[in-house]
Amino acid sequence: MADSDIDDSDEVTALKPTKLNVVITGASSGIGAALAKGMAAEGHKVTIAARREGKLQATARECNGRATVVPTDVTVRAQVEALRDKAIAAMGHIDVWVNNAGRGIGRKVAELTEDELDDMIRINCKAALYGMQAVLPHFLQRKGGHIINVSSVLARVPVASSRSAYSAAAAALAALTANLRMDMTAQCRDVRVSLVLPGHVGETGFFDAVLGSKLAPPGKLPVQTAEDIADIIGGIIEQPRAEVYTSPVLRGLLRQYQADLETFEVAMSPTPALQAPGLAGLAARIGVKLPES
Repeated sequence: MADSDIDDSDEVTALKPTKLNVVITGASSGIGAALAKGMAAEGHKVTIAARREGKLQATARECNGRATVVPTDVTVRAQVEALRDKAIAAMGHIDVWVNNAGRGIGRKVAELTEDELDDMIRINCKAALYGMQAVLPHFLQRKGGHIINVSSVLARVPVASSRSAYSAAAAALAALTANLRMDMTAQCRDVRVSLVLPGHVGETGFFDAVLGSKLAPPGKLPVQTAEDIADIIGGIIEQPRAEVYTSPVLRGLLRQYQADLETFEVAMSPTPALQAPGLAGLAARIGVKLPES
């Protein structure tokens, strides 16, 4: 991807002109829960989905009566289609669908089993595919809508070898997102498709779901909160973008990776600190000054 395709704005303003109906997966904690609460606080209706009904109900209690709870295993296509139908029944129609569910794994390539790789693809890529395919006919019928897929900067810069399978799944989701966006540009420009690429997000519960081993802290890389990312997604809903990195540090890292991949990978050779030395720590090691966040 060329630099001209990268969104260089540091902020996305989250001011929504109309009341929307939004479906959010992975909404029992972290980014999904923060987004649901934020959207509801602004008067939008949300249908929230995840496997953990108790946590979903807790999120719903903070949504001012504007949330519909639909317990869903997003790795099961029939359940995702049922989520769509229940959301339409509850809200009348869907304006925005946010695929946010995900889970990581701590395995290097040589350690991966076939089942573990399949799990990462199913949870982090196929689940989002099911969401896109479920809601797309509804959006085409309405001649408009917005699909937002939450992935990771590891989709573009696979710096953590212990996150190999997760990075691969994130990259696959990024490709599917781009290709669907191209198709909608040709077929129905008012169906927007966006990809969100966070770095390290603190206190989301994501690392609680990392299988196999605990990952090292992210070094000096600025840690964004779930609320930070939710606000950015809110801004993307207001002003759709093709692809948004949630921190300028991440955009700087991407440019360095593209400029000299071999040097970058040598600098990222496994060290006791990472599973990864922290992306900003890496930048210092290879002599790159990243922009302030």
